[in-house]
Amino acid sequence: MGRVFVAGSINMDVVATADRHPKVGETVAGQAVHYFPGGKGANQAVAAAKLGAPSTLIGRLGADAFGQQLRQFLTAQGVDLALVKDTADVHTGTAVITIANADNTIVVVPGANALVSADDIAVPTLAKGDIAVSQFEIPQPTIVAFFKRARAAGATTILNPAPAIACGPELLDLVDILVLNETELGLLAQTELHDTDDPSRFVEAALRLPTASDKIICVTLGKRGVLAIVRGEPTLIAGRAVKAVDTTGAGDCFVGALAAQLARGETIGDALEYANAAASICVQRMGAAPSMPTAAEVATVLSS
Repeated sequence: MGRVFVAGSINMDVVATADRHPKVGETVAGQAVHYFPGGKGANQAVAAAKLGAPSTLIGRLGADAFGQQLRQFLTAQGVDLALVKDTADVHTGTAVITIANADNTIVVVPGANALVSADDIAVPTLAKGDIAVSQFEIPQPTIVAFFKRARAAGATTILNPAPAIACGPELLDLVDILVLNETELGLLAQTELHDTDDPSRFVEAALRLPTASDKIICVTLGKRGVLAIVRGEPTLIAGRAVKAVDTTGAGDCFVGALAAQLARGETIGDALEYANAAASICVQRMGAAPSMPTAAEVATVLSS
């Protein structure tokens, strides 16, 4: 079995719930405040670990109380933290999240995540069959260095280009599997997309990306499911009808589950179906990393 290596962010999510999101300049009364482990890198590593894949996280924490709490939580989830550094004189990454009617708004303050460097990703020894995962909450030059090492070792690279930030062809050329939503796809393809658009629009936009024909491109569409383009052929995997409570971390759950299944040697089609089911469980719970499902839970959903 291959291993999953995630180079990415580790945050404490400060979550406020309310009946609705405030308008600009407006104050609304909230219902509750929660502190949840999060960060896209941590979320994806936890998802992979809880689904049975050996999962190593590469990143940085601040030398503060949030950092200590996150280290304890991630260790308890089975994530290997040997390559996570404590960094003095900088705070742990923090996300301030508002949730209303299951939709969220997020402000991320990178903190220690902004210091994850090429030196940090030079330590792990990757091999053929391993899966290298990253996202855009750490510096892009670090991701380029990580994916170059992964490619040289014969590992599969998965990029989740979120939050939506422009990137150059050098990085996209190193990606085997691209997992993104309609906003991120629209930015990279330089076109405006909406989640209600016909799937053909997403296919058209995806095929405009550099070296698109060499990649597997997965466009996550929330409750509509996921559109996968494999060797230029699109397939729509329908979403599952569930009552969403908190969509924070759903995309990360999908990425982590996909990586875990590919590390097990599953086909891309089976891995996508599995990841879609895993994400449908995640959205029914509060929090990001704590909402990631177990393999037993996903098996139950797939058998129903």
